[in-house]
Order: sequence, then C-alpha cells, then structure tokens
Amino acid sequence: MLIAALLVASFVCCKKDDYFIGGSLHNPQFNGTTYEYLKTNPLFDTLLLLIDKTGLKDEVNAANTTFFAPTDYAIKKYVKGVVQERKRLETGDENLVFEFGELDFAQLKDSLRAYIFGEKIERGALNSTGKYFSAKDGEQRHITLWDDPTSDYVSGGLTNLPKYIYFTKVIGSLDPLDNKAVPQTERDMRMQVQTSGIQTTNGILHVLTNGHTFTFATAP
Repeated sequence: MLIAALLVASFVCCKKDDYFIGGSLHNPQFNGTTYEYLKTNPLFDTLLLLIDKTGLKDEVNAANTTFFAPTDYAIKKYVKGVVQERKRLETGDENLVFEFGELDFAQLKDSLRAYIFGEKIERGALNSTGKYFSAKDGEQRHITLWDDPTSDYVSGGLTNLPKYIYFTKVIGSLDPLDNKAVPQTERDMRMQVQTSGIQTTNGILHVLTNGHTFTFATAP
C-alpha cells in the first residue's frame, strides 16, 4: 500500500509539461537539434546514416520542422524484408544477402522526406477526427490522436485509456477509426507513435513504433 501511495503521489506532483518513459520522469525539452537528439540514442544509428546518405540533415534540422522518425528496426525490415526479397525473386538466388550500403540512396531521398513536415505538429493540437498534413515529399499523411479500444490497456482494466498519435498513409478514402471491417488490401496503413512530443531547438520529434516498415512497403 505504501508503494502504491508513493506512485500516486509521484503522478500528482508531476508538472503539466513532464511525462514518463520507462517509469521515470522526463522533460520533453531537449537542448539541441532534432539530428543531435537522434545521435543520443542507438535506436537511430541506421536512420542517421540514411539521413547523411540522402543529404537531408539540414531539412531535418530546419526551423519549425516535425519529424516522424522511423527506428532502425523499421529500416532493417525494409532492407531485409522488402528489398532483399525482391532481389531474390529477380535473381532467383535464394541465398542472396542484401546490405544497407547497397540501397539506392538518391531514390530514397523522397521516401525519407515523407516523414518530414515543414510545420510543428504538436500532440495538443491533434484529436480523434485527425487532419491531413503535407510532407516534404509532396504527399499527405493523416494524423490523429485517439484512445485505441484494441490496445493492451483495455484488458488491464483501465477506464481512461491513454491516447496515441497515429500516422497514416491513406489508401483510397479515409478509413473509420475502427477499420477491421475494411478489406486488408484497401485498409489504410496506420502506424502508432511510440514516443511523442519531443521538443528540440528546431521543432518536434515523434518516434514511430518499431513494427513500422520504412516507406510503408510490404514484402513481395
């Protein structure tokens, strides 16, 4: 009971601008650029290489920019699960191994720009209706904030569900929030944000779930 009371007290004492990661208190402000923040976490080592190879560091660090960062897992899934499998089908070589350095980085420049937005997209300005935002590649993404009724928190007995940011590539027309009835081939590609609202000196950083595949590509 004492432990429970201390936990409740810790939540009550938190300032409005603070948030929890892994059970400890964090401040969303980072005293550095978005690129510099990415350098502090090994989860983005491959992403940083991709930014460097495509020459997009200045765009990531531009003023009032929002970056929905794919993690290294997302890029690995693209390289091994998508590109490598395509090459194997093309060559007929089942033993073919495709490495990150073999990617066509010039071609991927716009693919990475699809995650960069020339305005601040802050959590507090989002809702369940969502809104379209134009990415630097010229395409639009639909971005919402809603409490997912399919989340693991439901089975845990919580009545007030946590709200997630969702980053969506719309296929055809926009799906309803609960899109289980939409055929898989027509279903929007909706990705959850696992860490949101990191405020850097040049903009906002949101981190997409590790389950995302870079470019939204699917295996052949």
